[in-house]
Amino acid sequence: MMEGTKVAIVTGAARGIGKACALDLARAGYNLALVDLLEKELSETTALCEELGIKAVGFVADVASHARAGEIVEATVAQFDRVDFLLNNAGRSAPESILDITEDQFDRAIAINLKSCFNYIQHTAPHMIRNGGGRIVSISSLNAFTGGVTQAVSRFAYAAAKAGILGMTRSLAKELGPHIAINAICPGVIQTEIDTDFTAREEETKKGIALGRLGTADDVARLVTFLATSEPCFMTGQALTVDGFQFNI
Repeated sequence: MMEGTKVAIVTGAARGIGKACALDLARAGYNLALVDLLEKELSETTALCEELGIKAVGFVADVASHARAGEIVEATVAQFDRVDFLLNNAGRSAPESILDITEDQFDRAIAINLKSCFNYIQHTAPHMIRNGGGRIVSISSLNAFTGGVTQAVSRFAYAAAKAGILGMTRSLAKELGPHIAINAICPGVIQTEIDTDFTAREEETKKGIALGRLGTADDVARLVTFLATSEPCFMTGQALTVDGFQFNI
């Protein structure tokens, strides 16, 4: 590792928002530890990041596992000597209604969308503090404010988990300051290569967005990189909305 090169861990990095964030962090010069369950896509993203001139390593893992999170963080530190930035991006949909969802489905939604943030924060924070500080960003959702709707990704269990990220962020900003700045990002309607649900209703959706378009993964990535790199940093405990001002909610 080049002296002074910073290191980021990105969960849910194989595709979508996580992939865009990993690539943008690579352009900013970060060495990367990338985490996802999708082995093939993760390998492809890791290779694309390395083409930008940095070092990247992929870890195939279920982010719900606290033990596996610890293994990945320790392996990252062993390889790169440090962790400066953590992006908790991994998430999954929870389309079931309150009348239909099973206990296992609810537990899984919370484990992937919320507990995973705890897993990686608890393991990375000591290393960040030891190295003089760090930054953490967790991806929440506009639905943390508005509640779930009758769309595949955003019913009540998903909204509950994403709202939990905001409470965790505010609390940990107090606990981890002044060493670590921690913020959350709340995307609105973001079009990625894995979304097909928006195609039929894209024009209707755009009418309710002040900027007249759907968001992109790069819209989120630019803010993530800003929060990772901005100097000086006087922002922590915040929930930043990236939605083009969506007013039809």
